[in-house]
Amino acid sequence: MAAKYYTHFLTSGVDERESRSTHEWSGVVELREPLRDRRELGELRSLLAVNFNLDSEDIRILHWARLH
Repeated sequence: MAAKYYTHFLTSGVDERESRSTHEWSGVVELREPLRDRRELGELRSLLAVNFNLDSEDIRILHWARLH
């Protein structure tokens, strides 16, 4: 069962000029199944990091909420 989440987060990493950069993102993320209780924030950060090709430490979630 798919689950949708509104997310507002920052990504940081090294850009092509080898300098640190931070970007702000927000939007709806759709997952194949809901996040697990008590691990939502870490799991969401890990999933976002994979999609942005970053380490999970490079993702800072500012706000998230499950959409119904």
